[in-house]
Amino acid sequence: MTVDHSSPVPLYYQVASQIEAAIDSGDLPVGARLGNEIDLAGSLGLSRPTVRQAIGSLVDKGLVVRRRGAGTQVVFNRVKRSLELSSLFDDLAAVDQQPTTRVLVNEVRSATDEMAHRLGVAEGTELLFLERVRSARGEPIARMRNYLPVTLVQPSSAVLEERGLYQLLRSEGVRLHAAHQSIGARVAEQADSELLEEPVGAALLTMDRLTYDQAGTVVEYGSHVYRASRYSFDLSLRGES
Repeated sequence: MTVDHSSPVPLYYQVASQIEAAIDSGDLPVGARLGNEIDLAGSLGLSRPTVRQAIGSLVDKGLVVRRRGAGTQVVFNRVKRSLELSSLFDDLAAVDQQPTTRVLVNEVRSATDEMAHRLGVAEGTELLFLERVRSARGEPIARMRNYLPVTLVQPSSAVLEERGLYQLLRSEGVRLHAAHQSIGARVAEQADSELLEEPVGAALLTMDRLTYDQAGTVVEYGSHVYRASRYSFDLSLRGES
C-alpha cells in the first residue's frame, strides 16, 4: 500500500480503499489478518488514529472484524457475478461462498394477467411461486422471487434449501437456452431491511429475468433484489471489430 500525502483524498480513505480493493480481488481472502494498527501506521507513515479510522470504515461495511487477541480479520468479500445464464446458487458455490437458502414461500398460484403475459400462458394457469433468501457464508445476499409453470418442476422446500433452481430444472430435462435480463436499483424498504440486514434506505440492486428454453418458450420469470454492499454484476463490453 502507498498513500499520497499531497492528495485531496483523505488519508484514511486511501488506506481503506486499497484494503477493500485487495479484499474484492481476493488478494486478501476471507480469514486473512491485517497487520496491527501500530505496524500499519509505521509502515505507511501515518498516525495510529488515521489507520484506526480506515479500519473502522471497513468494519462498518462488514468486510473485516476486530477480534481480541487475533487482530483484524477479513470476514467477507463482495460477491461479483458475471452476466451468464447461471443461478446465484451455482455462482456462489463455484467461488466457495458456501451458499445457503431460506425458503419463505413455496406454493402454487393462479397466474394473474401480468404473470400470464410475462410467461406466455393463459390467465389462471397454475404457476409455482417461490420466494427465498440466499446467503453466502451466513450473510444474506439476495431475496429471490420466481414464477414458473408447475409442469416443469415442483420441488419441496427441503430440496430448494439444498439445490439451485436451475440445477433442478436441468435435472428435469429443461434446456436453458437464453434470457432477457434487466438490472436496476432502488432503496431498501422495511421488509428488505428485515430480510437482508440492510438499513432502510440502503442501496439495493434489482434484476428481472425471463429465461427461455431452446424452443423459445418461457421457462421462468425471476425478480430478485441484491445487497449493493455485498454484491455486484460484472459486464464485458466489446467495441466494433
